[in-house]
Amino acid sequence: MFDRMRSRFHKGLIAATLTIFSIPSLAAVFSEAPEPFPQSRLQLTKDIESSGHLVLFSPIREVRNEIRSEVMARLPVEGTGQLFEINRDANREAARDHYLKQLQARGAQVLFECEGINCGRSNVWANQVFDQPRILGRDTSQDYVVAAVADEQGRQWLTVIYTVTRGNLREYVWVEHLSVTPGASIPGFDTVNGRVRGPVIVPWRGGLTFKFEFSADDRRRLLDWAGDEGAEVVLVSFTELSEGESLDSSLKRAEQAGNSLAELLGKTGISKSQVRVMAIGPAVHSTIPNRQANRVEVVVIKRQ
Repeated sequence: MFDRMRSRFHKGLIAATLTIFSIPSLAAVFSEAPEPFPQSRLQLTKDIESSGHLVLFSPIREVRNEIRSEVMARLPVEGTGQLFEINRDANREAARDHYLKQLQARGAQVLFECEGINCGRSNVWANQVFDQPRILGRDTSQDYVVAAVADEQGRQWLTVIYTVTRGNLREYVWVEHLSVTPGASIPGFDTVNGRVRGPVIVPWRGGLTFKFEFSADDRRRLLDWAGDEGAEVVLVSFTELSEGESLDSSLKRAEQAGNSLAELLGKTGISKSQVRVMAIGPAVHSTIPNRQANRVEVVVIKRQ
């Protein structure tokens, strides 16, 4: 049985290696917008070239017809904006997850995300931020993500994803993919200089033993990231507080889940000496659907 398991592992490692060497250069990947959500239809494409394109990194509000946000920037960029209408047999939550997975695969860092009324008024996003009246929708049925990544040459790329449900129940996705002019500073990203990759979100269930929703692509990606000399792999473990459960018990479950995933990573080739487990338990609550309940968020930090 051990020989069979070892054989499977070797085959998987070979397949992962072939996959890594078959992908195009990172610079080429980053220059392309994320693949469209399959269950959507392109409505329009807009070229974006600006010395001061507005990008929001915190919730938005409008005061006397002026946009207000704690963290926002007008950045010199070049790229595209695309509007997609989601098919009626799909939904915007699936579309958002589709784009998040692609950003995760590129090693992009999510700089800000919000959902529903926490984002502010949809009217402001549609008309004053994106200049797309067609995506004016319900304040309670919207979400926004902005992520950044730097390629091997140090060029920075921004991707903005906004989804919304209109009053007629039609759903839309607005996607901006932007190359940032060298030398420009992206709030919350320039300080890390591309050193932080992830998170890769790994949901789990169990108690004495743990089962992880950990795809082969995610394993390959982490193995690739962790291959950089001196890279640290941080496992931030979260739990959903069960009814009647104490905080100490929930934190213990989080730590056990993190340690269990660390052992699993060790079997894929990531050295235990690289791994650090941080048990957060239920102490940090997120309103973002894919960052709730029992999960481990894996972040790889490259050596400076």
